Amino acid sequence: MTPPSPDVIRFTVGQPDFDTPEPVVDAAIHALKRGETTYTRSQGSETLCQAVSQHLSKFDINVDGKDVVISPGCKQALLYSMMAVIEPGDEVLLLAPAWPSYDGMIKLLGGVPIHVPVQRPDYHPDIEALRNAVTPKTKAIIINSPNNPTGAVYTSEEIKQIVDLAVDSDFWILDDMIYSTLVWGDHRYTSPTLFEGGTERTLTIGGWSKGWAMTGWRLGWITGPSEAMEAVKTCQASSATHVATFLMPAAEVALTLEEEISAMADSFAKRRLFFHKEVDSLPGVAAPIPEGAFYILADVSGTGMSDIEFARRALEEAKVQVIPGSLMIGGENLIRLSYATSLDDLEEGIHRLRIWLNGII
Repeated sequence: MTPPSPDVIRFTVGQPDFDTPEPVVDAAIHALKRGETTYTRSQGSETLCQAVSQHLSKFDINVDGKDVVISPGCKQALLYSMMAVIEPGDEVLLLAPAWPSYDGMIKLLGGVPIHVPVQRPDYHPDIEALRNAVTPKTKAIIINSPNNPTGAVYTSEEIKQIVDLAVDSDFWILDDMIYSTLVWGDHRYTSPTLFEGGTERTLTIGGWSKGWAMTGWRLGWITGPSEAMEAVKTCQASSATHVATFLMPAAEVALTLEEEISAMADSFAKRRLFFHKEVDSLPGVAAPIPEGAFYILADVSGTGMSDIEFARRALEEAKVQVIPGSLMIGGENLIRLSYATSLDDLEEGIHRLRIWLNGII
Protein backbone atom coordinates (compact mmCIF):
# COMPACT_ATOMS: atom_id res chain seq x y z
CA MET A 1 0.00 0.00 0.00
CA THR A 2 1.33 3.42 -0.98
CA PRO A 3 1.64 5.73 2.05
CA PRO A 4 -0.27 9.03 1.93
CA SER A 5 1.57 12.15 0.78
CA PRO A 6 3.25 14.28 3.48
CA ASP A 7 0.53 16.95 3.26
CA VAL A 8 -2.15 14.49 4.44
CA ILE A 9 -3.43 14.72 8.02
CA ARG A 10 -3.71 11.16 9.34
CA PHE A 11 -6.43 10.25 11.82
CA THR A 12 -5.66 6.57 11.31
CA VAL A 13 -2.72 5.52 13.47
CA GLY A 14 -3.44 3.92 16.86
CA GLN A 15 -0.08 4.98 18.24
CA PRO A 16 0.67 7.58 20.94
CA ASP A 17 2.49 10.62 19.55
CA PHE A 18 4.90 10.61 22.48
CA ASP A 19 8.45 9.34 22.78
CA THR A 20 8.97 6.37 25.07
CA PRO A 21 9.75 7.79 28.54
CA GLU A 22 13.47 8.41 28.95
CA PRO A 23 13.92 6.18 32.03
CA VAL A 24 12.64 3.24 29.99
CA VAL A 25 15.05 3.91 27.13
CA ASP A 26 17.94 4.35 29.57
CA ALA A 27 17.12 1.03 31.25
CA ALA A 28 17.32 -0.79 27.91
CA ILE A 29 20.64 0.87 27.08
CA HIS A 30 22.10 -0.02 30.47
CA ALA A 31 20.93 -3.62 30.07
CA LEU A 32 22.69 -3.82 26.70
CA LYS A 33 25.87 -2.41 28.18
CA ARG A 34 25.67 -4.99 30.98
CA GLY A 35 25.66 -7.66 28.30
CA GLU A 36 22.08 -8.83 28.78
CA THR A 37 21.93 -10.23 25.26
CA THR A 38 21.80 -13.98 25.86
CA TYR A 39 18.99 -16.50 26.22
CA THR A 40 16.98 -16.22 29.41
CA ARG A 41 13.85 -17.56 31.11
CA SER A 42 11.27 -18.27 28.42
CA GLN A 43 8.22 -16.81 30.13
CA GLY A 44 10.10 -13.64 31.09
CA SER A 45 12.32 -12.72 34.01
CA GLU A 46 10.94 -13.49 37.45
CA THR A 47 11.17 -9.85 38.49
CA LEU A 48 9.29 -8.62 35.41
CA CYS A 49 6.57 -11.25 35.76
CA GLN A 50 6.18 -10.22 39.38
CA ALA A 51 6.07 -6.54 38.36
CA VAL A 52 3.21 -7.32 35.96
CA SER A 53 1.43 -9.16 38.77
CA GLN A 54 1.84 -6.08 40.96
CA HIS A 55 0.60 -3.78 38.17
CA LEU A 56 -2.49 -5.93 37.65
CA SER A 57 -3.28 -5.73 41.35
CA LYS A 58 -4.09 -2.05 40.76
CA PHE A 59 -7.11 -3.32 38.83
CA ASP A 60 -7.90 -5.88 41.57
CA ILE A 61 -6.62 -8.71 39.37
CA ASN A 62 -4.83 -11.14 41.66
CA VAL A 63 -2.36 -13.44 39.91
CA ASP A 64 0.92 -15.06 40.83
CA GLY A 65 3.99 -14.06 38.84
CA LYS A 66 4.51 -17.72 37.93
CA ASP A 67 1.32 -17.49 35.86
CA VAL A 68 2.49 -14.48 33.82
CA VAL A 69 4.14 -14.77 30.39
CA ILE A 70 5.87 -11.80 28.75
CA SER A 71 5.22 -11.98 25.01
CA PRO A 72 6.49 -10.20 21.87
CA GLY A 73 3.57 -7.77 21.89
CA CYS A 74 -0.04 -7.89 23.01
CA LYS A 75 -0.95 -9.27 19.59
CA GLN A 76 1.23 -12.32 20.17
CA ALA A 77 -0.30 -12.76 23.63
CA LEU A 78 -3.74 -12.79 22.03
CA LEU A 79 -2.62 -15.44 19.56
CA TYR A 80 -1.19 -17.54 22.40
CA SER A 81 -4.48 -17.26 24.29
CA MET A 82 -6.39 -18.54 21.28
CA MET A 83 -3.88 -21.33 20.66
CA ALA A 84 -4.36 -22.42 24.27
CA VAL A 85 -8.15 -22.69 24.19
CA ILE A 86 -9.42 -22.86 20.58
CA GLU A 87 -9.60 -25.92 18.35
CA PRO A 88 -10.67 -26.07 14.68
CA GLY A 89 -14.42 -25.58 14.37
CA ASP A 90 -14.79 -23.76 17.69
CA GLU A 91 -16.82 -20.56 17.61
CA VAL A 92 -15.55 -17.34 19.19
CA LEU A 93 -17.87 -14.42 19.95
CA LEU A 94 -16.75 -10.94 18.94
CA LEU A 95 -18.44 -7.64 19.75
CA ALA A 96 -18.86 -6.07 16.32
CA PRO A 97 -17.34 -3.93 15.04
CA ALA A 98 -14.20 -5.50 16.46
CA TRP A 99 -10.50 -4.96 15.84
CA PRO A 100 -9.90 -6.93 12.59
CA SER A 101 -6.92 -8.92 13.89
CA TYR A 102 -9.22 -10.93 16.18
CA ASP A 103 -11.08 -12.29 13.16
CA GLY A 104 -7.85 -13.11 11.35
CA MET A 105 -6.28 -14.91 14.29
CA ILE A 106 -9.37 -17.01 14.93
CA LYS A 107 -9.51 -18.10 11.30
CA LEU A 108 -5.76 -18.79 11.29
CA LEU A 109 -6.38 -21.42 13.99
CA GLY A 110 -9.39 -22.91 12.23
CA GLY A 111 -11.90 -21.26 14.54
CA VAL A 112 -15.10 -19.53 13.50
CA PRO A 113 -15.54 -15.84 14.44
CA ILE A 114 -19.14 -14.93 15.32
CA HIS A 115 -19.65 -11.19 15.02
CA VAL A 116 -22.39 -9.96 17.37
CA PRO A 117 -23.47 -6.33 16.81
CA VAL A 118 -23.11 -3.96 19.75
CA GLN A 119 -25.79 -1.51 20.84
CA ARG A 120 -26.12 1.83 19.10
CA PRO A 121 -25.31 4.61 19.53
CA ASP A 122 -23.07 3.94 22.57
CA TYR A 123 -21.38 0.76 21.23
CA HIS A 124 -21.88 -1.16 24.49
CA PRO A 125 -22.50 -4.94 24.50
CA ASP A 126 -25.94 -6.20 23.55
CA ILE A 127 -26.18 -8.96 26.14
CA GLU A 128 -29.34 -10.45 24.71
CA ALA A 129 -27.77 -10.63 21.24
CA LEU A 130 -24.72 -12.33 22.76
CA ARG A 131 -26.94 -14.83 24.55
CA ASN A 132 -28.74 -15.62 21.30
CA ALA A 133 -25.42 -16.12 19.49
CA VAL A 134 -24.21 -18.85 21.86
CA THR A 135 -24.27 -22.38 20.45
CA PRO A 136 -22.85 -25.73 21.59
CA LYS A 137 -19.75 -24.81 19.54
CA THR A 138 -19.09 -21.55 21.41
CA LYS A 139 -15.64 -21.81 23.00
CA ALA A 140 -14.74 -18.23 23.88
CA ILE A 141 -15.57 -14.55 23.75
CA ILE A 142 -13.05 -11.76 23.20
CA ILE A 143 -13.71 -8.51 25.02
CA ASN A 144 -11.75 -5.28 24.67
CA SER A 145 -12.59 -2.47 27.07
CA PRO A 146 -11.67 0.35 26.58
CA ASN A 147 -12.44 -0.60 23.03
CA ASN A 148 -10.79 -0.25 19.66
CA PRO A 149 -12.48 0.92 17.41
CA THR A 150 -15.46 2.25 19.38
CA GLY A 151 -13.93 4.00 22.39
CA ALA A 152 -16.53 2.35 24.66
CA VAL A 153 -15.69 1.31 28.22
CA TYR A 154 -17.99 -1.46 29.41
CA THR A 155 -19.72 -1.07 32.74
CA SER A 156 -19.17 -3.37 35.69
CA GLU A 157 -22.70 -4.74 35.25
CA GLU A 158 -22.06 -5.50 31.57
CA ILE A 159 -18.85 -7.38 32.40
CA LYS A 160 -20.71 -9.31 35.11
CA GLN A 161 -23.42 -10.29 32.62
CA ILE A 162 -20.77 -11.52 30.17
CA VAL A 163 -19.14 -13.57 32.94
CA ASP A 164 -22.52 -15.02 33.92
CA LEU A 165 -23.15 -15.99 30.30
CA ALA A 166 -19.70 -17.59 30.04
CA VAL A 167 -20.29 -19.56 33.24
CA ASP A 168 -23.76 -20.69 32.18
CA SER A 169 -22.57 -21.81 28.75
CA ASP A 170 -19.07 -22.89 29.84
CA PHE A 171 -16.79 -20.89 27.55
CA TRP A 172 -13.57 -18.88 27.95
CA ILE A 173 -13.20 -15.11 28.22
CA LEU A 174 -10.19 -13.55 26.50
CA ASP A 175 -9.87 -10.09 28.03
CA ASP A 176 -7.81 -7.63 25.97
CA MET A 177 -7.00 -4.83 28.44
CA ILE A 178 -4.41 -3.04 26.29
CA TYR A 179 -6.14 0.35 26.78
CA SER A 180 -6.92 -0.10 30.49
CA THR A 181 -4.84 2.93 31.56
CA LEU A 182 -6.69 5.20 29.12
CA VAL A 183 -10.17 5.68 30.60
CA TRP A 184 -12.02 9.00 30.46
CA GLY A 185 -15.58 8.25 31.52
CA ASP A 186 -17.30 7.67 34.84
CA HIS A 187 -16.42 3.96 35.10
CA ARG A 188 -12.99 2.38 34.91
CA TYR A 189 -11.78 -0.79 33.23
CA THR A 190 -13.35 -3.82 34.94
CA SER A 191 -11.79 -7.27 34.86
CA PRO A 192 -13.99 -10.38 34.41
CA THR A 193 -11.95 -11.97 37.21
CA LEU A 194 -13.77 -9.79 39.76
CA PHE A 195 -16.98 -11.81 39.41
CA GLU A 196 -17.88 -15.30 40.52
CA GLY A 197 -16.74 -17.84 37.97
CA GLY A 198 -14.59 -15.31 36.12
CA THR A 199 -11.13 -16.10 37.46
CA GLU A 200 -11.04 -19.73 36.35
CA ARG A 201 -12.15 -18.97 32.78
CA THR A 202 -10.43 -15.65 31.97
CA LEU A 203 -7.14 -15.11 30.15
CA THR A 204 -6.04 -11.50 30.66
CA ILE A 205 -3.97 -9.93 27.90
CA GLY A 206 -2.24 -6.56 27.93
CA GLY A 207 0.98 -4.76 27.20
CA TRP A 208 3.09 -1.64 27.12
CA SER A 209 2.31 -0.31 23.63
CA LYS A 210 -0.47 2.20 24.24
CA GLY A 211 -0.25 3.45 27.83
CA TRP A 212 3.55 3.75 27.84
CA ALA A 213 4.14 4.85 24.21
CA MET A 214 6.10 1.66 23.46
CA THR A 215 4.42 0.33 20.30
CA GLY A 216 7.68 -0.58 18.55
CA TRP A 217 9.11 -2.37 21.58
CA ARG A 218 6.71 -5.29 21.03
CA LEU A 219 6.09 -6.19 24.66
CA GLY A 220 2.92 -7.75 25.99
CA TRP A 221 1.73 -9.95 28.81
CA ILE A 222 -0.76 -12.74 29.35
CA THR A 223 -1.98 -14.35 32.54
CA GLY A 224 -4.73 -16.69 33.66
CA PRO A 225 -5.44 -20.02 35.31
CA SER A 226 -2.30 -22.10 35.86
CA GLU A 227 -3.39 -24.99 33.62
CA ALA A 228 -4.09 -22.68 30.68
CA MET A 229 -0.86 -20.79 31.29
CA GLU A 230 1.13 -24.01 30.98
CA ALA A 231 -0.21 -24.23 27.43
CA VAL A 232 0.70 -20.58 26.83
CA LYS A 233 4.23 -21.21 28.10
CA THR A 234 4.57 -24.08 25.62
CA CYS A 235 3.42 -21.78 22.80
CA GLN A 236 6.04 -19.19 23.76
CA ALA A 237 8.88 -21.69 24.24
CA SER A 238 8.09 -23.38 20.92
CA SER A 239 7.92 -20.18 18.89
CA ALA A 240 9.44 -16.92 20.11
CA THR A 241 11.52 -18.50 22.93
CA HIS A 242 11.29 -15.20 24.85
CA VAL A 243 11.23 -11.45 24.29
CA ALA A 244 14.53 -9.62 23.86
CA THR A 245 16.45 -10.07 27.12
CA PHE A 246 17.64 -6.45 27.35
CA LEU A 247 14.05 -5.13 27.01
CA MET A 248 12.85 -6.81 30.18
CA PRO A 249 14.54 -4.43 32.66
CA ALA A 250 13.13 -1.52 30.65
CA ALA A 251 9.62 -2.97 30.79
CA GLU A 252 10.02 -3.35 34.53
CA VAL A 253 11.02 0.30 34.89
CA ALA A 254 8.02 1.36 32.79
CA LEU A 255 5.63 -0.20 35.28
CA THR A 256 7.09 1.97 38.05
CA LEU A 257 6.46 5.27 36.24
CA GLU A 258 3.57 7.47 37.29
CA GLU A 259 4.22 11.10 36.36
CA GLU A 260 5.13 10.42 32.72
CA ILE A 261 2.23 8.03 32.18
CA SER A 262 -0.27 10.37 33.82
CA ALA A 263 0.92 13.25 31.65
CA MET A 264 0.30 11.24 28.48
CA ALA A 265 -3.13 10.14 29.66
CA ASP A 266 -4.08 13.69 30.65
CA SER A 267 -3.10 14.92 27.21
CA PHE A 268 -5.32 12.35 25.50
CA ALA A 269 -8.19 13.20 27.87
CA LYS A 270 -8.03 16.87 26.84
CA ARG A 271 -7.77 16.04 23.14
CA ARG A 272 -10.74 13.72 23.46
CA LEU A 273 -13.06 16.54 24.60
CA PHE A 274 -11.92 18.92 21.88
CA PHE A 275 -11.92 16.34 19.11
CA HIS A 276 -15.30 14.83 19.95
CA LYS A 277 -16.98 18.24 20.00
CA GLU A 278 -15.52 19.08 16.61
CA VAL A 279 -16.22 15.70 14.96
CA ASP A 280 -19.78 15.55 16.25
CA SER A 281 -20.46 19.03 14.84
CA LEU A 282 -19.29 18.20 11.31
CA PRO A 283 -22.12 18.33 8.75
CA GLY A 284 -23.83 14.92 8.48
CA VAL A 285 -21.56 13.30 11.10
CA ALA A 286 -22.65 11.95 14.50
CA ALA A 287 -20.55 10.31 17.21
CA PRO A 288 -21.04 9.32 20.86
CA ILE A 289 -18.37 10.69 23.15
CA PRO A 290 -15.59 8.10 23.60
CA GLU A 291 -15.16 6.74 27.11
CA GLY A 292 -11.63 5.39 26.72
CA ALA A 293 -8.69 4.60 24.41
CA PHE A 294 -8.05 7.30 21.77
CA TYR A 295 -10.59 6.60 19.04
CA ILE A 296 -13.88 8.06 17.87
CA LEU A 297 -16.22 5.89 15.81
CA ALA A 298 -18.46 8.27 13.89
CA ASP A 299 -21.58 7.65 11.81
CA VAL A 300 -21.31 9.37 8.42
CA SER A 301 -24.61 8.18 6.94
CA GLY A 302 -25.99 11.71 7.35
CA THR A 303 -23.56 12.90 4.68
CA GLY A 304 -25.23 10.73 2.05
CA MET A 305 -21.96 8.88 1.53
CA SER A 306 -20.98 5.35 2.49
CA ASP A 307 -18.01 5.07 4.82
CA ILE A 308 -15.86 3.86 1.92
CA GLU A 309 -16.81 6.86 -0.24
CA PHE A 310 -16.35 9.23 2.69
CA ALA A 311 -12.85 7.91 3.41
CA ARG A 312 -11.84 8.00 -0.25
CA ARG A 313 -13.11 11.50 -0.87
CA ALA A 314 -11.79 12.86 2.44
CA LEU A 315 -8.33 11.66 1.42
CA GLU A 316 -8.53 12.91 -2.15
CA GLU A 317 -10.41 16.18 -1.62
CA ALA A 318 -9.65 17.23 1.96
CA LYS A 319 -6.24 15.58 2.40
CA VAL A 320 -7.43 13.85 5.59
CA GLN A 321 -7.09 10.11 6.10
CA VAL A 322 -9.62 8.13 8.16
CA ILE A 323 -10.39 4.42 8.42
CA PRO A 324 -13.65 3.23 6.85
CA GLY A 325 -15.65 1.04 9.20
CA SER A 326 -16.56 -1.41 6.44
CA LEU A 327 -13.09 -2.88 6.84
CA MET A 328 -14.58 -4.40 10.01
CA ILE A 329 -17.72 -6.55 10.06
CA GLY A 330 -20.50 -4.46 11.56
CA GLY A 331 -18.76 -1.17 10.80
CA GLU A 332 -20.76 -0.12 7.76
CA ASN A 333 -21.45 3.65 7.52
CA LEU A 334 -18.93 4.32 10.29
CA ILE A 335 -15.44 5.80 10.23
CA ARG A 336 -12.73 5.48 12.88
CA LEU A 337 -10.70 8.53 13.77
CA SER A 338 -7.70 8.42 16.10
CA TYR A 339 -6.86 11.44 18.24
CA ALA A 340 -3.45 10.04 19.17
CA THR A 341 -1.84 12.86 17.24
CA SER A 342 -0.89 16.45 17.93
CA LEU A 343 -3.47 19.11 18.77
CA ASP A 344 -2.25 21.11 15.77
CA ASP A 345 -3.01 18.19 13.46
CA LEU A 346 -6.39 17.63 15.10
CA GLU A 347 -7.32 21.27 14.55
CA GLU A 348 -6.05 21.35 10.98
CA GLY A 349 -7.69 18.06 10.05
CA ILE A 350 -11.06 19.12 11.43
CA HIS A 351 -10.75 22.45 9.63
CA ARG A 352 -10.14 20.66 6.33
CA LEU A 353 -13.04 18.23 6.85
CA ARG A 354 -15.43 21.05 7.75
CA ILE A 355 -14.58 23.11 4.68
CA TRP A 356 -14.86 20.02 2.47
CA LEU A 357 -18.22 18.87 3.86
CA ASN A 358 -19.70 22.39 3.84
CA GLY A 359 -18.83 22.55 0.17
CA ILE A 360 -20.57 19.32 -0.85
CA ILE A 361 -23.56 18.93 1.51
